[in-house]
Amino acid sequence: MPAQSTSGNSKRCLVADDHPALVAVIESLLEEHGYDVVGHAKAGPDAVDLALKFRPSLALVDLHMPGSSGLELVRALVAAAPDMHILVYTAEADPRIASDVIEAGARGIVLKDAQLPDLIRAIDAVSRGLKWIDPTLSDAALAAKADGVGPPTQRELQVIELIADGLAYEEIAKRLVIGVETVRSHVRKASARLGASTRTELVATALRHGLIQ
Repeated sequence: MPAQSTSGNSKRCLVADDHPALVAVIESLLEEHGYDVVGHAKAGPDAVDLALKFRPSLALVDLHMPGSSGLELVRALVAAAPDMHILVYTAEADPRIASDVIEAGARGIVLKDAQLPDLIRAIDAVSRGLKWIDPTLSDAALAAKADGVGPPTQRELQVIELIADGLAYEEIAKRLVIGVETVRSHVRKASARLGASTRTELVATALRHGLIQ
Protein backbone atom coordinates (compact mmCIF):
# COMPACT_ATOMS: atom_id res chain seq x y z
CA MET A 1 0.00 0.00 0.00
CA PRO A 2 1.40 3.48 -0.84
CA ALA A 3 2.35 5.69 2.09
CA GLN A 4 -0.43 8.09 3.03
CA SER A 5 0.29 11.81 2.89
CA THR A 6 0.28 14.00 5.99
CA SER A 7 -0.15 17.27 4.08
CA GLY A 8 -2.54 19.61 5.86
CA ASN A 9 -2.25 17.79 9.17
CA SER A 10 0.86 18.30 11.29
CA LYS A 11 -0.58 16.63 14.41
CA ARG A 12 -0.86 13.00 13.33
CA CYS A 13 0.66 10.79 16.01
CA LEU A 14 1.78 7.19 16.32
CA VAL A 15 1.93 5.62 19.80
CA ALA A 16 4.29 2.67 20.33
CA ASP A 17 3.78 1.05 23.73
CA ASP A 18 2.71 -2.43 24.84
CA HIS A 19 0.91 -1.40 28.05
CA PRO A 20 -2.83 -1.04 27.22
CA ALA A 21 -3.80 0.97 30.31
CA LEU A 22 -0.99 3.48 29.77
CA VAL A 23 -1.75 3.74 26.06
CA ALA A 24 -5.39 4.53 26.82
CA VAL A 25 -4.35 7.45 29.04
CA ILE A 26 -1.83 8.75 26.52
CA GLU A 27 -4.19 8.51 23.56
CA SER A 28 -6.92 10.32 25.50
CA LEU A 29 -4.43 13.07 26.43
CA LEU A 30 -3.27 13.43 22.83
CA GLU A 31 -6.81 13.65 21.48
CA GLU A 32 -7.74 16.25 24.12
CA HIS A 33 -4.90 18.42 22.81
CA GLY A 34 -5.80 18.16 19.15
CA TYR A 35 -3.67 15.22 18.03
CA ASP A 36 -4.99 12.55 15.70
CA VAL A 37 -3.72 9.15 16.89
CA VAL A 38 -3.38 7.27 13.60
CA GLY A 39 -1.87 4.07 14.96
CA HIS A 40 -0.96 2.09 18.06
CA ALA A 41 1.91 -0.39 17.91
CA LYS A 42 2.50 -3.09 20.52
CA ALA A 43 5.86 -4.22 19.09
CA GLY A 44 8.83 -2.59 17.38
CA PRO A 45 8.27 -4.00 13.87
CA ASP A 46 4.60 -2.95 14.02
CA ALA A 47 5.67 0.62 14.80
CA VAL A 48 7.85 0.74 11.69
CA ASP A 49 5.03 -0.68 9.54
CA LEU A 50 2.56 1.90 10.86
CA ALA A 51 5.05 4.73 10.34
CA LEU A 52 5.45 3.68 6.71
CA LYS A 53 1.69 3.31 6.23
CA PHE A 54 0.43 6.51 7.86
CA ARG A 55 3.47 8.83 7.78
CA PRO A 56 2.58 10.55 11.09
CA SER A 57 4.33 13.75 12.05
CA LEU A 58 5.09 12.47 15.56
CA ALA A 59 5.82 9.13 17.22
CA LEU A 60 5.68 8.63 20.98
CA VAL A 61 7.83 5.55 21.57
CA ASP A 62 8.37 3.40 24.64
CA LEU A 63 12.08 2.66 25.02
CA HIS A 64 11.43 -1.03 25.68
CA MET A 65 9.25 -2.63 23.03
CA PRO A 66 8.88 -6.32 22.15
CA GLY A 67 10.69 -7.25 18.96
CA SER A 68 13.54 -4.71 19.12
CA SER A 69 15.61 -2.65 21.51
CA GLY A 70 14.61 0.95 22.04
CA LEU A 71 17.60 2.38 20.20
CA GLU A 72 17.18 -0.07 17.32
CA LEU A 73 13.55 0.98 17.03
CA VAL A 74 14.42 4.69 17.01
CA ARG A 75 16.97 4.13 14.25
CA ALA A 76 14.51 2.03 12.26
CA LEU A 77 11.79 4.68 12.57
CA VAL A 78 14.21 7.43 11.49
CA ALA A 79 15.13 5.35 8.43
CA ALA A 80 11.49 4.56 7.62
CA ALA A 81 10.09 8.06 8.15
CA PRO A 82 12.85 10.70 8.22
CA ASP A 83 10.39 13.59 8.52
CA MET A 84 8.67 12.13 11.59
CA HIS A 85 9.69 13.56 14.98
CA ILE A 86 10.29 10.95 17.69
CA LEU A 87 9.75 11.43 21.42
CA VAL A 88 11.01 8.56 23.57
CA TYR A 89 8.96 7.74 26.67
CA THR A 90 10.76 5.76 29.36
CA ALA A 91 10.73 4.80 33.03
CA GLU A 92 14.55 4.75 33.19
CA ALA A 93 15.99 7.90 34.76
CA ASP A 94 19.48 7.17 33.46
CA PRO A 95 21.24 10.25 32.03
CA ARG A 96 23.14 8.10 29.53
CA ILE A 97 19.84 7.16 27.88
CA ALA A 98 19.13 10.78 26.93
CA SER A 99 22.30 11.16 24.90
CA ASP A 100 21.86 7.70 23.37
CA VAL A 101 18.33 8.29 22.09
CA ILE A 102 19.19 11.75 20.73
CA GLU A 103 22.21 10.30 18.96
CA ALA A 104 19.97 7.56 17.53
CA GLY A 105 17.75 10.23 15.97
CA ALA A 106 14.99 10.99 18.48
CA ARG A 107 14.07 14.64 19.04
CA GLY A 108 13.42 14.19 22.73
CA ILE A 109 13.00 12.02 25.79
CA VAL A 110 10.51 12.26 28.66
CA LEU A 111 10.17 10.13 31.77
CA LYS A 112 7.04 8.09 32.42
CA ASP A 113 6.67 9.62 35.87
CA ALA A 114 6.35 13.10 34.37
CA GLN A 115 3.15 14.95 35.23
CA LEU A 116 0.62 14.96 32.36
CA PRO A 117 1.03 18.73 31.73
CA ASP A 118 4.79 18.17 31.39
CA LEU A 119 4.21 15.25 29.05
CA ILE A 120 2.03 17.34 26.74
CA ARG A 121 4.62 20.14 26.84
CA ALA A 122 7.22 17.63 25.67
CA ILE A 123 4.91 16.30 22.96
CA ASP A 124 4.08 19.81 21.73
CA ALA A 125 7.75 20.82 21.66
CA VAL A 126 8.88 17.75 19.73
CA SER A 127 5.93 17.99 17.33
CA ARG A 128 7.20 21.47 16.42
CA GLY A 129 10.67 20.10 15.72
CA LEU A 130 12.22 21.30 18.96
CA LYS A 131 14.46 19.24 21.21
CA TRP A 132 13.12 18.14 24.59
CA ILE A 133 15.18 16.55 27.35
CA ASP A 134 13.33 15.69 30.55
CA PRO A 135 14.56 18.24 33.12
CA THR A 136 15.78 15.51 35.48
CA LEU A 137 18.05 14.15 32.72
CA SER A 138 19.56 17.43 31.58
CA ASP A 139 23.23 18.30 32.07
CA ALA A 140 22.35 21.29 34.23
CA ALA A 141 20.02 19.30 36.45
CA LEU A 142 22.55 16.51 36.88
CA ALA A 143 25.31 18.98 37.74
CA ALA A 144 23.08 20.70 40.28
CA LYS A 145 22.20 17.37 41.84
CA ALA A 146 25.90 16.48 42.08
CA ASP A 147 26.51 19.77 43.89
CA GLY A 148 23.83 18.84 46.40
CA VAL A 149 21.38 21.64 45.52
CA GLY A 150 19.05 19.67 43.26
CA PRO A 151 17.62 20.58 39.84
CA PRO A 152 15.11 23.43 39.37
CA THR A 153 11.59 22.60 40.48
CA GLN A 154 8.68 22.63 38.03
CA ARG A 155 7.45 25.93 39.50
CA GLU A 156 10.91 27.47 39.12
CA LEU A 157 10.98 26.33 35.48
CA GLN A 158 7.56 27.93 34.94
CA VAL A 159 8.92 31.22 36.26
CA ILE A 160 12.01 31.00 34.04
CA GLU A 161 9.85 30.35 30.98
CA LEU A 162 7.71 33.39 31.72
CA ILE A 163 10.83 35.52 32.17
CA ALA A 164 11.99 34.20 28.79
CA ASP A 165 8.63 35.34 27.35
CA GLY A 166 9.42 38.87 28.54
CA LEU A 167 7.04 39.07 31.50
CA ALA A 168 7.87 41.27 34.49
CA TYR A 169 7.75 39.86 38.01
CA GLU A 170 4.36 41.47 38.64
CA GLU A 171 2.92 39.89 35.48
CA ILE A 172 4.36 36.50 36.41
CA ALA A 173 2.82 36.76 39.87
CA LYS A 174 -0.61 37.43 38.36
CA ARG A 175 -0.24 34.62 35.81
CA LEU A 176 0.73 32.05 38.45
CA VAL A 177 -1.50 33.50 41.18
CA ILE A 178 1.38 33.93 43.62
CA GLY A 179 3.03 36.90 45.31
CA VAL A 180 5.77 39.00 43.69
CA GLU A 181 8.17 38.09 46.50
CA THR A 182 7.46 34.42 45.83
CA VAL A 183 8.43 34.99 42.21
CA ARG A 184 11.66 36.64 43.34
CA SER A 185 12.32 33.70 45.66
CA HIS A 186 11.87 31.22 42.80
CA VAL A 187 14.29 33.23 40.67
CA ARG A 188 16.91 33.33 43.44
CA LYS A 189 16.65 29.60 44.07
CA ALA A 190 16.73 28.70 40.37
CA SER A 191 19.72 31.00 39.84
CA ALA A 192 21.59 29.31 42.68
CA ARG A 193 20.80 25.87 41.28
CA LEU A 194 22.02 26.77 37.79
CA GLY A 195 24.91 29.03 38.78
CA ALA A 196 23.39 32.10 37.10
CA SER A 197 24.04 35.65 38.31
CA THR A 198 21.47 37.52 36.20
CA ARG A 199 18.02 36.84 34.80
CA THR A 200 19.44 36.81 31.27
CA GLU A 201 22.05 34.25 32.27
CA LEU A 202 19.36 32.20 34.05
CA VAL A 203 17.22 32.02 30.91
CA ALA A 204 20.22 31.33 28.68
CA THR A 205 21.44 28.49 30.91
CA ALA A 206 17.98 26.92 31.09
CA LEU A 207 17.63 27.09 27.30
CA ARG A 208 21.11 25.75 26.64
CA HIS A 209 20.47 22.67 28.76
CA GLY A 210 16.99 22.00 27.44
CA LEU A 211 15.21 22.82 30.71
CA ILE A 212 12.83 25.18 28.88
CA GLN A 213 11.94 25.60 25.22
